[in-house]
Amino acid sequence: MKRRFFGTDGVRGTYGGPLINETFAARLGFAVARWLNGKGRVLIGRDTRQSGAAIELAFARGLREGEVEAVSLGVVPTPAVARAVIKQHAALGVVITASHNPGTDNGIKIFGPHGVKLTDEEEAAIESEIPDASLSPSADFLIPVLAGAAADYVAVTGSLLQAGALTGWIIVLDTANGATCATSPVVFQHLGAKLVPLGDKPDGTNINAGVGSEHPEQLAALVRKTDARIGVAHDGDGDRCVLCDEHGEVLDGDEILTILGIFALHCRSLANQTLVITVQSNLGVDAAIAAAGGRVSRTRVGDRYVIEQMLAEGAVLGGESSGHVICANISLTGDGLVAALKVIEVMLATGKPLSELRQQLRKFPQITLALRVAEKKPIETLPLLTGMITQVEAELGSQGRVLVRYSGTEAKLRLLVEGPSSEIVALAMARLEAAARSELDVA
Repeated sequence: MKRRFFGTDGVRGTYGGPLINETFAARLGFAVARWLNGKGRVLIGRDTRQSGAAIELAFARGLREGEVEAVSLGVVPTPAVARAVIKQHAALGVVITASHNPGTDNGIKIFGPHGVKLTDEEEAAIESEIPDASLSPSADFLIPVLAGAAADYVAVTGSLLQAGALTGWIIVLDTANGATCATSPVVFQHLGAKLVPLGDKPDGTNINAGVGSEHPEQLAALVRKTDARIGVAHDGDGDRCVLCDEHGEVLDGDEILTILGIFALHCRSLANQTLVITVQSNLGVDAAIAAAGGRVSRTRVGDRYVIEQMLAEGAVLGGESSGHVICANISLTGDGLVAALKVIEVMLATGKPLSELRQQLRKFPQITLALRVAEKKPIETLPLLTGMITQVEAELGSQGRVLVRYSGTEAKLRLLVEGPSSEIVALAMARLEAAARSELDVA
């Protein structure tokens, strides 16, 4: 069954648009209640967006109309919601967030009772329950609040390293003016680090605005300025991270996963010697993991597809180049704080700085490009683009690859080219971009 509203990571769009508004949120909440057959309790968390409270209230109202109880967790990171669902034996967890998107956007993503995002089939089944008509307003409706989800998350993540383990460390921490502002700093301070804060003053509109995992420029500059040991940047809801080494050089998810994968192989703790990544990750990851005695399993883009593959293969480590990192023995969803702490654990165990550890990954030359489009026309209906893809793939052969796909969360066409040299990759990307622009209405 094809989904109409759910994308790679829930329902997402501009607040006030056709999908992200109070009317649709209430209808979706009602559909979820129908899908649950009116049974169970749903926990709702949100990030710091100004529109979050209104969307949360509307979704909860829809749940109540469907005779399902809604409970608010307040502003908490996405992985804290996933953990709370398990601890509270809830039917579902819902996060009102647009993750790394700008503050004008918002979204709704759903976790099942085991803290794992719903499958495509489950989301399609919920969509089939969405009523055509709007729900009647409910007077004087308040959502009961459950305190403690943030504190529990802080306690669990803070126990990953010994108390005081980071005494003497200077860490630049960018919380993206988002959901981690009240959690990640507490954990790092508990561990003894001296923090240089960035993106820690949310006002409802500035989430991800020039800060966070999508904008690490300020993070890198502060690392260099303060002689920090490491820089950590989350996205708006805390399920991603990027890092900076002590020289202010940015590490992406591929480098983080390679560091963690090789260390786990060395410690004989990488289950089935397998690291799960997506088709977006650099081919250098495969080479590095293979050289260390492991193997890579690839899946389509989206951290929920990564965890599905991890569960299928009995793997404990996986993630995306965007910075979603899943350590399944700790959490079954992406967790930016856990990822950062696990990398720091490797630094502590090996005594090596991050600039040295990152050298384990030798990336193939790669260029990525995102083109904002007015309409997501099926790629197979674009003869110039599909013909160019075939031509470039034939020229690259086994020395590279091409990936062209639409974003699951934004109106963007994403292009990726890897090859034996930067010059070859750049020329190939220019040809692909020209073909795409000739057949799509590109902003």
